[in-house]
Amino acid sequence: MSLFKRKNKDNTSIEAKPTNENEYVKLVKINKVYPNGVKAVHDFDLSIKKHEFVVFVGPSGCGKSTTLRMIAGLEEISDGDLYIDGVLSNGLSPKDRNIALVFQSYALYPHMNVFDNIGFGLKMRKFPKNEIEERVKNAAKILGLEEYLYRKPKELSGGQRQRVALGRAIVRDAKVFLMDEPLSNLDAKLRVQMRSEIVKLHNKMNSTTIYVTHDQTEAMTMADRIVVMKDGYVQQIGTPKEIYLSPKNKFVAEFIGSPSTNVIKCIYDKSVLNFGDKNILKLDEKFIHAHDEYYKNIDIDLKKEIDNVKNELSLENSKKKKDEKAVLLLNNKLNSLEEKYECLKNVKAGLPHEIYFGIRPEDIHHHIDANKTYTKSDFYFPNIVLS
Repeated sequence: MSLFKRKNKDNTSIEAKPTNENEYVKLVKINKVYPNGVKAVHDFDLSIKKHEFVVFVGPSGCGKSTTLRMIAGLEEISDGDLYIDGVLSNGLSPKDRNIALVFQSYALYPHMNVFDNIGFGLKMRKFPKNEIEERVKNAAKILGLEEYLYRKPKELSGGQRQRVALGRAIVRDAKVFLMDEPLSNLDAKLRVQMRSEIVKLHNKMNSTTIYVTHDQTEAMTMADRIVVMKDGYVQQIGTPKEIYLSPKNKFVAEFIGSPSTNVIKCIYDKSVLNFGDKNILKLDEKFIHAHDEYYKNIDIDLKKEIDNVKNELSLENSKKKKDEKAVLLLNNKLNSLEEKYECLKNVKAGLPHEIYFGIRPEDIHHHIDANKTYTKSDFYFPNIVLS
């Protein structure tokens, strides 16, 4: 595809890159900092493939909805670049990004029937009447709303109202569908039903979808890939299987999966885990390597983060009118990171240190000798082999 140009909202040209289907939506070092100095999203990097269903999941306040709103153009990006279908979209207004949004609230017009609610956006964009009718009826057919087209919202169930909200999005024929906790207002049984309906809709339309939820079950059952977030940072990106079987850290292990990973606190000393009460577990080479690699990566990441914060602090202090709140927040963050790095020195020196040891129930195996009579003491950790 050749390069083409589009206009930004300030009437400057935006140069588009050739479309790469593996980077249909691309976020490069996206940051969100509010005027009071609070940083909601930190260095968010992600490439989303065309037709992929990606779920942002994490606890309240982790930055997932803020990131979605930046993609939609409802929040300004403080730093970093956003590309949609090869077009740098930072300065584009929401209407020029060719995206469709579905929110937690249905936001239906109570005085309009289903047909008018679904077609209202097209009407505002001056679409011809015959095209509006065709698009609305096609959407109604896909969503199973054909018999409800002339009912008012008050005459619909919660699931039907949610389908109307979805219908309003799909008539747009958008490049990207953004969904911000669309099932939160529904009861548990209806949520399960709507999950499968949204996935079927995504597959039928062959769309690219970004979905936000705090419910890890929704993430695990709906996503092609999951982005796990906490405190504005991406914790891990991967398929549901990758994230469940190989969590990158304790937070991901405990947050994802039902049942979640069993986490045991113990002391690691020269390839041996000491659980107290003479319960020890000698690790094989695979686990020793995993331990060493984990702390090696932590060391690299901490150094990098400390350098970044020092640079931010230096820039802030060099300003004629420095933001005292921002300086305070950065100093607090730097102190916290340096404390963590000090603790890491014991690990690097090979001294005994506390770790959290996770065991999936399905990964515990016990080797039984049919000729032996077992007592309670035989079933302590030394007899457990982890695969």
